[in-house]
Amino acid sequence: MLPLVNALRSQRPDIEITWLIGHVEVRLVGDLPGVHFVALDKRSPHAAIAQLRAMQPFDALLLMQLSFRAAWLTRSIKARRRIGFDFARSKELHSAFINERISSSAGPHVLDALGGFLAPLGVQMSNPPVWNLPVPQAALDFAQAALPGTQRTLLLSAASSHALRNWSTQRYASLADYAIERHGLRVALVGSKAPSERLLADQIVQQMRRAPLDLVGRDTLKELLGLMSRSIGVLTPDSGPAHFATALGVPVLGLHAATDPKRSGAYRALDFTVNRFPEAARKFLGQAPEQLRWGQKIELPGVMDLVELDAVIERLDALLQR
Repeated sequence: MLPLVNALRSQRPDIEITWLIGHVEVRLVGDLPGVHFVALDKRSPHAAIAQLRAMQPFDALLLMQLSFRAAWLTRSIKARRRIGFDFARSKELHSAFINERISSSAGPHVLDALGGFLAPLGVQMSNPPVWNLPVPQAALDFAQAALPGTQRTLLLSAASSHALRNWSTQRYASLADYAIERHGLRVALVGSKAPSERLLADQIVQQMRRAPLDLVGRDTLKELLGLMSRSIGVLTPDSGPAHFATALGVPVLGLHAATDPKRSGAYRALDFTVNRFPEAARKFLGQAPEQLRWGQKIELPGVMDLVELDAVIERLDALLQR
């Protein structure tokens, strides 16, 4: 979303922007200047509806979420123009909540599709996109204390929001050991305080020969950005941290088989991504990837086993050589 907001602010400073956002996600971008944030608690729909009904009428609503829950909440927003996705990308009754559509000519990546929402407002996406993700000094100070010295650091963010997108703990452990033993890297595990992420990290540590730096549950979202700014790259499946790193210009060692990196990977920076989505489409669905609908996922047991350890090692070597 940041490149869209920045394009709007720079090309149409007359437009006032209100960003409806989750109460967790606002911690990441809520300090962006020139934007009014309305944080909604997704777990309390009645409270969210009351918030939305109390807001002023808008000239335009950009419905950039395809979930039915998000669309249903927008019924409480008064807006003359209700702009949504094209027919090919629409799902979950999205079309019932809009009166305009973006062009279907946008590229396959989510950011390309979201960029299509700018044209109805007379704005174009900056090329290259501008993120300007704010990283406060306190977060940089945290990272300096957590990752002292000059040793190169590889961040390992092992958890996706969907467990079937995660790589195996044994392969995470083997890759981390290789990074330490072959390249002398400091490997730092990062993640949230969620019990599932703590368990995943514990399983990785138990299978490693060398002890990593375990920061799981110890950093905030902003402090994670600080850690990324002091790293040489981030190893992760399809996850939020992959996009944080992309916004900061940090290389992403992406692990993709359950999802298509051309749609949801590191934007225009897939040099170090291992992409096994085409193989997954053929093996699990019996189709070529281009036959699948936009956004289709292959979140099935065993799909991430298609991402070979040797392939990821080769991409890590390439990253360090560059």
